[in-house]
Amino acid sequence: MNDVLVIAECRQGAGADITFELLAAGSAMATPDDGLHVAVVGDSDDDAADALRRDGVDRVTFARFEDGMGAEVYADVVADLFDEVQPRVLLMPHTVRGLDYAPAVASQLSLPILTNVVDVESGSPPRLVRKAYGSKVDASIEVDAEPFAVTVREGEFDPASGTGDPTVVEHDVDVVDGHRRTRVVEIREASGDDVDITSAEFILSIGRGIEEEDNLDLVRETCEALGATLAGSRPLVELGWLPKERQVGQSGQVVTPTVYVAAGISGAIEHLAGMKGSEVIVAINTDESAPIFDVADYGVVGDLFDVLPAIVEAVD
Repeated sequence: MNDVLVIAECRQGAGADITFELLAAGSAMATPDDGLHVAVVGDSDDDAADALRRDGVDRVTFARFEDGMGAEVYADVVADLFDEVQPRVLLMPHTVRGLDYAPAVASQLSLPILTNVVDVESGSPPRLVRKAYGSKVDASIEVDAEPFAVTVREGEFDPASGTGDPTVVEHDVDVVDGHRRTRVVEIREASGDDVDITSAEFILSIGRGIEEEDNLDLVRETCEALGATLAGSRPLVELGWLPKERQVGQSGQVVTPTVYVAAGISGAIEHLAGMKGSEVIVAINTDESAPIFDVADYGVVGDLFDVLPAIVEAVD
């Protein structure tokens, strides 16, 4: 038992970005003697194997079954893979799908489980950092029992990169009829805004500082000039000024763009949880002591009604 097993996330057959963050977390937890194994569970396309040929990955296993199976089937298959690999660490995504089966797997295998992990601290035994109390607290937890299970929060680890040459194998899946108690019968796109802010490379996010809904026209004009995607904080969504799909934060979307501009956002910890993984963060706020400046790479202490028009004029 000297391996790390990562359960990849696939959404409607295609690999999801959280998988590569899981690989990075797995590498951080692995010892020099560990092998890093990745399992793709469920329906997956033929490009998945090539995408998973990342540096440090030793083996990729495909456990294929038709899409639409319920969480109990995922749990059975993951437990079966665990029995085959016998890893000391089992890594799963802290996503809607992952949280469907991860607790069941831990219970079925009698594994201690740490959920919502956002960082790995060096040491032996390792210390894992997880969010608690609505992300207001970082809890550093030492794990001295093996094997154990972990769910990793999206947007916290830099995705694994580089190219490797892992062994690719197939795992025979035997779906037990009695365990097919639920099934996904339909997947529908959410109504309303069709923008996926999680895939945006440049985001201009607006907060309470916008003051009135009509002032959003200035933000949209700035987005158009910069080629940025419009997003916002929770208060604007609750007011109905922006659709839920554009909300950044703990109760909204986790985004990791190349550039994230926060205008009129104070930087509550719930908002920071959704964007602090951005590569470059620019803050615009009249309050020089606003928490957003603690995470910003660049800051402008000023009124967004002065700064945004200046940006548009400079771009034009």
